[in-house]
Amino acid sequence: MDAGAVTPDLARGVLESSLALKAGERLVVVTDTPTLPIGQALFEGGLQAGAVAVLTVIAPTGRNGAEPPPAAAAAMLGADVLVCPTRFSLSHTQARLRATEAGARVATMPGVHAGMFFDGPITADHAEVARRTLALQRLLTAAQHVLVRSGSGSELRFSIQGREGRASTGRLVTPGAFGNLPSGEAYLAPLEGTAEGELVVNASVAGIGRLESPMRLVIRSGELVEADGAAGGRLLELLGERPGARNLAEFGIGTNERARITGVILEDEKAIGTIHIAFGDNSTFGGTVRAGVHIDTVIQGPDVFLDDVQILGGGQLLV
Repeated sequence: MDAGAVTPDLARGVLESSLALKAGERLVVVTDTPTLPIGQALFEGGLQAGAVAVLTVIAPTGRNGAEPPPAAAAAMLGADVLVCPTRFSLSHTQARLRATEAGARVATMPGVHAGMFFDGPITADHAEVARRTLALQRLLTAAQHVLVRSGSGSELRFSIQGREGRASTGRLVTPGAFGNLPSGEAYLAPLEGTAEGELVVNASVAGIGRLESPMRLVIRSGELVEADGAAGGRLLELLGERPGARNLAEFGIGTNERARITGVILEDEKAIGTIHIAFGDNSTFGGTVRAGVHIDTVIQGPDVFLDDVQILGGGQLLV
């Protein structure tokens, strides 16, 4: 469905239900040229709700995790509610982090398209999404080790000891709340340097889309050291040679029953039965690496164990 089909009325409903936007609040919408119709609908929906709304349009940044222009970053700091429908993700940027620290309620929407508003993940049962996500957040916070088996005999192990689980439920109603819209994931930053093993990515990769065939990744001492095939080569190109770019940055679990594997990471990583492993920057959610890039890979149907308890298997959440 064409992105122009998102109306201000529909956008207003999302702003009020997910971000508790109120009359008189300062709404900042940061969008780029590919997602401008959705950004415009959110801006107009905010005006309908009585917000003091500002629309900031930028050129696509070119990669997930790249900082927005300084003028946009300054606008973000003035928000009570900040919404970022963009082609490339602003989630793991210092500009977003500063807005959150200043008390803004922030929803990033990288790769959003109109279909998500109609029969996709935005239409999920948000109470159930929150229930699943918060349960997994507690389990992640309490656990010390993760084991992922993702096909072809591959195993990946890493420590999460001392790291706090994060919950992206789609309900961003308190000062400093941050998450994606649409949402539905529990995630954290694994302990740097601890990941060892192999991972078979079989669903999608940010910046590449759906995979035609599975891709094998090799991780040593917390860093991606090998990625096979054409998709693997493209992943390494996207990460580049910046310090920390190949750091295993994020482990997340999807919790949204309406999310599907479409090639759009914003939706793919929320699907139940998937996990996502990202590389690069994790400084905005509890890690120590600032890399200026953050690339997610999505795995469908893995077996996942927290300590010795299986929580995901056969495409099903077991908690």
